[in-house]
Amino acid sequence: MQANPTQPAAKMPRQIPYIIGNEGCERFSFYGMRNILVQFLITSILLQHIAAGPERELAAKDLMHTFMIGVYFFPLLGGYLADRFFGKYNTILWFSLIYCAGQFSLAAFVDNQLGFFIGLGLIALGSGGIKPLVASFVGDQFTQSNKHLAKIVFDGFYWIINFGSLFASLLMPLFLKNYGPQVAFGIPGVLMLIATIVLWLGRRQYVMVPPADTADPDSFFRVVRTALLAQRAGEGRPGLIVAIVGALAALAAILYAGKLGVVIAICLALVALLAGVGGGASLQLERARGLHADAAVDGVRSVLRILIIFALVTPFFSLFDQKASTWVIQGNAMTKPEWFVSSQMQALNPLLVMILIPFNNLVLYPALRRYGMEPTALRRMTAGIAFSGLAWIAIGTLQVIMDGGSPMSIVWQVLPYALLTFGEVLVSATGLEFAYSQAPAAMKGVVMSFWNLTTTIGNLWVLLANFAVRNQAVTDSISSTGFSVTAFQMFFFAAFALIAALIFGLYARNYREVDNYRAA
Repeated sequence: MQANPTQPAAKMPRQIPYIIGNEGCERFSFYGMRNILVQFLITSILLQHIAAGPERELAAKDLMHTFMIGVYFFPLLGGYLADRFFGKYNTILWFSLIYCAGQFSLAAFVDNQLGFFIGLGLIALGSGGIKPLVASFVGDQFTQSNKHLAKIVFDGFYWIINFGSLFASLLMPLFLKNYGPQVAFGIPGVLMLIATIVLWLGRRQYVMVPPADTADPDSFFRVVRTALLAQRAGEGRPGLIVAIVGALAALAAILYAGKLGVVIAICLALVALLAGVGGGASLQLERARGLHADAAVDGVRSVLRILIIFALVTPFFSLFDQKASTWVIQGNAMTKPEWFVSSQMQALNPLLVMILIPFNNLVLYPALRRYGMEPTALRRMTAGIAFSGLAWIAIGTLQVIMDGGSPMSIVWQVLPYALLTFGEVLVSATGLEFAYSQAPAAMKGVVMSFWNLTTTIGNLWVLLANFAVRNQAVTDSISSTGFSVTAFQMFFFAAFALIAALIFGLYARNYREVDNYRAA
């Protein structure tokens, strides 16, 4: 059947450039700050109470990954406020102002530990608050009539993120080295202010999906609560038992906060609670049918299945975010030109992303289709997790050679960066659009928040690994393998990702994708 020749061609929404411009500036601001954070902490007076060397490097890594946990935890708050009270645009704008305050606080308090850490907290709150909303705000600008253009925009969205990251990664380490931390942290603050202004300029053109003006009786959490508490004659409540076990495990994690650390304890409690409540609800979900609309029950089932996908992605992010910590520290010990700073290697990541996204869409994916292999979203994500594992085998091999006394040029890091970036394009760029398309209309903000939470949990695995190697028994066991602690951790994370890729691929084979774009 031929298309109606009088039907107008779908057009790109004219408000998209404002959102893309905002994202490009915001990402320059974020990566400009984050990519110099570990380098700054190692050399600044903020950690002078810790002797220089491995312990200070480990402390700097912990601070960076704790900060990242905050950045990807606060999307839960931003998504809830947007969906329930303020709408996406207003929430993005207000959290952006908090973000600006945090960036300028870093520049003002480079010699004051309390002020600097407050600035990091404000950035985590501001950046995290807007993180689940900008991508879903992009999706709101499209309908069924032009949703095919949304797939292009989501790739473009990820491309502009990396455009901002590229120049931030190249320039900020040099500004830190040559002009000091006040300038290096001040420039990201200016870029965040510009990002906020660009967003505000497009305010009259956006499609603004209003928040729910009343409590939804068929909301995700109400359906889950009903499923857990509902009784059936002659049947027990195994789902409720699973939820209670999860809650008790969460309580136990909090009680051990003194030993584990507050951040690790809270994150473990969150994981236990999500696993217990989600797993329990899935066991008894049909009990909510008849008490809630069928569409709501089906929507909750869809979200619970999405959360399993998200959980299996967390190992990827535990590997990916360490390029800004573990890989930078390794680069510090490698040979390089006098003018070069090891954190500048991170510029390879966005540069390769900007090349790989069009290459994949124009060359790789069409070639796979010609050979009868459809590169579905879940197949791409499976391969991406596996490639991250290969990247860590490569970086671990470099570490083993260095531990043996052979000097290595930092140029050798190009290979693991290339493998990791290919994995990132297959996981992150794909996952962003996958999360939006699979989320029921009333739950998009919350689902996008859960997508961002995968990075929080990924960074939790890093903190747990760092916590483990502070135990003498663990380090003695590692020594017996013949590897250094650093090399052993690298191969551990490689195995972690490869096992996750295998499980992800097996689960994805039975996952049925849905289409939840907004109707015209």
